[in-house]
Amino acid sequence: MVGARFESMSTVRLRRYTKFVAAATFTLLLAGGMVTSTGSGLAVPDWPLSFGRLMPPMRGGVLYEHGHRMVATFVGLLIVIEATWLWRVETRRWVKRLGWGALAGVVVQGLLGGLTVLLRLPDLVSIGHAVLAELVFAITVAIAVACSAGWRRARSDDRAVDDAIPSTSILASATAGIVLIQIVLGAAVRHTGAGLAIPDFPLAYGQLVPPLDSGPVALHFAHRVGALVVTAAVVLTGLRIFRLQPVEWYAAWPMIAMVALVCVQIALGGWTVLSFKAAGVATAHLGVGALLWGVAVVLAMRAGRT
Repeated sequence: MVGARFESMSTVRLRRYTKFVAAATFTLLLAGGMVTSTGSGLAVPDWPLSFGRLMPPMRGGVLYEHGHRMVATFVGLLIVIEATWLWRVETRRWVKRLGWGALAGVVVQGLLGGLTVLLRLPDLVSIGHAVLAELVFAITVAIAVACSAGWRRARSDDRAVDDAIPSTSILASATAGIVLIQIVLGAAVRHTGAGLAIPDFPLAYGQLVPPLDSGPVALHFAHRVGALVVTAAVVLTGLRIFRLQPVEWYAAWPMIAMVALVCVQIALGGWTVLSFKAAGVATAHLGVGALLWGVAVVLAMRAGRT
């Protein structure tokens, strides 16, 4: 009885910790977003130290850039603990691999962050840094889902009838993939300075389709089209889930969250343009996009589970 109780408490602690790590990783995304939104990427010109010090004066852009490094260090430590904890107590090999994957990702992420500074913000490295951050976040979310009580309770004999082609699981996974592609496009828009290449919204230069005579305009417009594709994928997946009998509420709640987040994200995208990329608005746009991506991962995993 004592052993079972200890095991139960250990499981609860791990479950709570994985959620905390995912939330902390999301906070790191917001911190990185503020660096880009405020143009503080080179406020600290050296790496791994900051002006040759561990703690420089936290003023102006240094507050955002060095603050981002401090948050990254903290999250890296959390992920080291998480990977070690999973390796010691987790019995599922694939969950252990997720832990090591998150650790490898955060190490590479740190190196890319350093390269971004040392190479003076090259577009490809900056985009890679941003996209890898989203992937690490997704892994931490996947770990939290795999360790959740709902995941352990879900059983195959509780499944709704799903004889459609493609299956709900495949549809949800495809939707997550589409969201990821949109995030890559958003990172490209953000780091190439194409955020205001089309200065009006919802039209583009007063038209449905603007003159695609420059790379920044084409990239920005592709991101807007991507938003429509994401919306269509979310709606299609939602219709599928709510047509299942009985409705799988384990997957339905993430679906409801995705619909709400898509609406907020489109509004924030328009506000970002109309506010001329106000730092807070642009960062909120990045943050809601990351939440949408995280919930898409949750939905894909839950749809596959149930």
